[in-house]
Amino acid sequence: MAQRDTASNSYLVVFGNQDSRRLPGIDNRMLLQDRSKPLAVNLSGDRSYAIVFDELDRLTVAMRQANVRPGKVLVITDTNVAGHYRGRLDSLLKSDGWDPLILTLPAGEMTKSPKHLHAIYNAALAWKIDRQTPILAFGGGVVGDLAGYAAATLLRGLPFVQVPTSLIAQVDSAIGGKTGINHEEGKNLIGAFHQPKLVFVDPKLLYTLPRREWHSGLAEVVKHALIRDEAFFAWIESSINHVVARHPDVVPDLVYRAASIKAGVVSRDEKEHGERMILNFGHTVGHAVEKALGYGVFTHGEAIILGMRAAILISRRFNRGLEQSRVESVLGQIPLPKIPPTLSLPEVREAMNTDKKRDRSSLRFVLLKRVGAAYVTNDVGEADIDAALAHALGRPF
Repeated sequence: MAQRDTASNSYLVVFGNQDSRRLPGIDNRMLLQDRSKPLAVNLSGDRSYAIVFDELDRLTVAMRQANVRPGKVLVITDTNVAGHYRGRLDSLLKSDGWDPLILTLPAGEMTKSPKHLHAIYNAALAWKIDRQTPILAFGGGVVGDLAGYAAATLLRGLPFVQVPTSLIAQVDSAIGGKTGINHEEGKNLIGAFHQPKLVFVDPKLLYTLPRREWHSGLAEVVKHALIRDEAFFAWIESSINHVVARHPDVVPDLVYRAASIKAGVVSRDEKEHGERMILNFGHTVGHAVEKALGYGVFTHGEAIILGMRAAILISRRFNRGLEQSRVESVLGQIPLPKIPPTLSLPEVREAMNTDKKRDRSSLRFVLLKRVGAAYVTNDVGEADIDAALAHALGRPF
């Protein structure tokens, strides 16, 4: 659970805390770890950065510690987040000597587009930024990806700060430097690696998330556990009702642990040449579902849940010892909207053909040997893919 360090005014996220009696059925000792130390993404050269867990009011302190100094700052946010926090962030930055320009873009996946990217370019260049002007992403995954790509490409690279406000961003998309926009041919097909100077996480921001967005983010949390951390999956499994309900006594633990998995993978494989590929578990089918439905019909996380269901069925065919029913039980407790009956298997298959995870002429899948152990393969037959799609979408096969 989260405790307060009165000396540093920061969160201490402690695993193995004895005081688990507040939530019947929760035993944090299952994780056998003390995670009170700051997280970091450790990269070559001077590009390593911290993932700081603290309250939003201490953001500028963390920015100074990350050597991001006051001056102009271009803030990218969206209409949903701005409605809750724009005034607070504006006052916070100005009080510490910053001169913020806050661009508020429409919320939703369609904003990750060339149109809105150029809106950022136009505003930034008209404002006479220089190469020391940071871009601060204040929002979920869409805002982070879009703002990060603007930071990667404006003046050949600007300092970048991530302040993720959604679960999916706090545990996944804000960490690792992947930036980009969508193309009509597929999701995230235009982009670049551009690492932030700082990722600043305030779990309290998650309590203004719409319920659907919280559930969407749980897809990435469960994914992290499935690919790398059986003990974490067991903890989620034992506390799933509290996790789905966003109980304050599980949220800091959940976010910290999932973020630590992502940080570790990225530190070992920055540009997805090896281990980082396993973070795409569920994404081969998930991205295709998003495209076939039309971006915004299903959230990213909702589509990834369907993609994980497909990948789990294929995994079971290759690895008979995989506890498929156990995994499906956890995924089944994360609410999903009804799959439109108009979504056809051929449409999804066609969308899969443009996925950037293709390897020459074959599709690349991330599968599970067992809970907590993932691997990458191109050796999945057409019949297995069709059966997995039918299973995930609830269609006859």
